[in-house]
Amino acid sequence: MGKYDEIIDLPYQKNPNRIPMPIENRAAQFAPFAALAGHEDAIKKVEDSHQ
Repeated sequence: MGKYDEIIDLPYQKNPNRIPMPIENRAAQFAPFAALAGHEDAIKKVEDSHQ
């Protein structure tokens, strides 16, 4: 028996005390981000200096 076998097929229950987050805000949570901010600019600067 798996760890979640008892609950895996239960229907989703929305919390009546919470207002759903707008889709625009939810999408922002998964937007890409620059882990190395400025890295692309630094590479470009080095490339330009070697030409």
